[in-house]
Amino acid sequence: MVKALSKGEIKAFNDLFQIYGNRIFRFALGYLKSESEAEELVQDVFMKIWEKRSELKENLSFKAYIFTIAFNIIRKHFIKKALTTKYFEQQVIEDADLSTIQNIDFQSTKKAIDHLVDQLPARRKEVFIRSRIEGCSIKEIAEKLGTSPKTVENQLGEALKFIREHLDKDDLTGMLFFILFFS
Repeated sequence: MVKALSKGEIKAFNDLFQIYGNRIFRFALGYLKSESEAEELVQDVFMKIWEKRSELKENLSFKAYIFTIAFNIIRKHFIKKALTTKYFEQQVIEDADLSTIQNIDFQSTKKAIDHLVDQLPARRKEVFIRSRIEGCSIKEIAEKLGTSPKTVENQLGEALKFIREHLDKDDLTGMLFFILFFS
C-alpha cells in the first residue's frame, strides 16, 4: 500500500486512512483530551502524508512514520499552547502594572540569549532557531538543510551547551527562562 500511495493512488491512501485513522485519533485524544482537536490532528497527519507521499520509502515502517508525524504535531501544539499561555499571563501582569521589574528581567534575559545565539556559527544558529523558535522537528530541519538528523542533533546540542555555559550563573530568572523555553 505504501508503494501505491507513493505513486499517488487514492485507494491506497483511503486504505491506510481506514487502517490508521482511528488509531491516530485515539493516540491524539490521549494527549489532547479533546475530540475536536484529535480529529483535526488526524486530518493534519493525513494531509502531511499526502503531501509527502512521493518521499515515502516502502522498506521503512509506515506505522512508525505516521505516529512520529502525529507526535510531532502534538508536540508543536503544546509548545504553541504554552507560549500563548505565557504570553497572555505576561499581558495580564503588564496590564495590572505589576510587572515593570519582571518585564525588564524578561527583556534583558531575552536580549542576553539573543546575543548568545548571534555568537553561534551560522549553521548552528540556524538549527537552534528552527528548533527552539520555529518549533521544527530534528527530521524537518535535517530535510530543510540537506543534512542528517544526527548532524542536526549535534549542532543543537552544541548550541544549547554554549548558551547554558555563557548565561550568568547567578541570574536565576535567566536560567529558568532558558530551561523553560529553550532546553
